[in-house]
Amino acid sequence: MAKINIAVDAMGGDNAPAAAVSGSIAALDGREGFTVTLVGREYSIHNELVRMKQGSDHLKTGRLVIRHASEVISTGEIPTTAIKEKKNSSMVVALRLVKEGTAQAVVSAGSTGALLTGGLLVIGRIKGILRPALGVMVPTVGGFGYTLLIDAGANMDCRPAYLAQFARLGAVYMESLFNNPFPRIGLVNVGAETEKGNQLVKETFPILEKSGLNFTGNLESRDLALDGADVAVCDGFVGNILLKHTEGMAKALFSSIKKELKKGIVTKAGAILSRKAFTNIKTSFDASEVGGAPFLGLSGLVVKAHGNAGKRAVMNAILKSVTYVENDAQARLMKYFAEHDGEFKE
Repeated sequence: MAKINIAVDAMGGDNAPAAAVSGSIAALDGREGFTVTLVGREYSIHNELVRMKQGSDHLKTGRLVIRHASEVISTGEIPTTAIKEKKNSSMVVALRLVKEGTAQAVVSAGSTGALLTGGLLVIGRIKGILRPALGVMVPTVGGFGYTLLIDAGANMDCRPAYLAQFARLGAVYMESLFNNPFPRIGLVNVGAETEKGNQLVKETFPILEKSGLNFTGNLESRDLALDGADVAVCDGFVGNILLKHTEGMAKALFSSIKKELKKGIVTKAGAILSRKAFTNIKTSFDASEVGGAPFLGLSGLVVKAHGNAGKRAVMNAILKSVTYVENDAQARLMKYFAEHDGEFKE
């Protein structure tokens, strides 16, 4: 396999370009087999490298490359307009590298809407894909520690055929990256009973039953964190609410625990003795450990990092992208939908 190149949108996100630059160097340090192309305003990237006093070795060996892009797409811009008018933005140039085959993946902490729109307009969809979906790994108790939530916010209004495709996209993703040959597929619903749910869920249920996937039925949201499924399928509206509620609850829970543990001498002593256990649990709920979420269904890998992603989140997003490419996940998706063209209809 040719050397893997990951294009990083250095100007996207709240912490740009510092997070993109430091995260890229951290990903390259001690690891071989891939390169990183930082796309953005060259002087800003160089200034950050000088400030950090790192990265010169990777620049000399060609493992770290800087690709100048003069424009930046901000979160407040209209996605379609921004992508079409800012051809020399860091995001569009990075996406174009994947389209041209110069890079095998894009990592960006920039505008979610712009990144999805850019993915569609610049890279395009896999043939047969109705709608790309955002897949986010949500921490769970049991199993291997995560469930893939799909769609997590790309498609607010869906049809049954979309959800059926999301299930297939999620299944191939889990098979490719986590060596899970027969992932359990759950349909997010308000109850486990077949007759419950809105029209969308009721119409999707029989499609998944006949899909040949390991469909385990409806999945209540409380079971999402209890290893109720390997892939949790829903529309982007429900998925985004679930995701943000989970993030908020995790922050509130750890904040409450920290407050209680500081109340007295006994609890403080207990906290010291249990520090490692608490650290491990907190790490499993830390979004930076997941790194980023792929837009599954595009003809190239596009990974969305959190808007406030820091060094560790960018590093993990890059490393997960490398694993995705190494395991030929994109090729597997394209092969499946090429063989089943016409199976999914709007």
